[in-house]
Amino acid sequence: MVELSRNSQEFFLLQRIQDEVHRFAITFHRQLRSKNSFSSQLDGIEGLGPKRKQNLMKHFKSLTKIKEASVDEIVEVGVPRAVAEAVQRKLNPQEEEELAQVAEERVDYQTEGEHNES
Repeated sequence: MVELSRNSQEFFLLQRIQDEVHRFAITFHRQLRSKNSFSSQLDGIEGLGPKRKQNLMKHFKSLTKIKEASVDEIVEVGVPRAVAEAVQRKLNPQEEEELAQVAEERVDYQTEGEHNES
């Protein structure tokens, strides 16, 4: 340990270095948190980058309206059909499950009919 006078130039230099390191650490931490705090249900959809997300939000004004939009309405904004369908699947997972269930029931009904005819 080196003893320094509180009035020496060396002490002030070390103090300024310490303050700068602290400021840098706080700034880095705030940037890290701000990136993580802004997330959306639209994140993680392949083919939907920042520009397309921005265009969707600009056109529909809210995530709720995007959820309510049809695939064709999303395509009109300039999103490819496959990506628009992925958006709908991600935002409305319960509808996809309901459609799968209806399709499954329909297949079961059709196979029952074939068995009864035999």
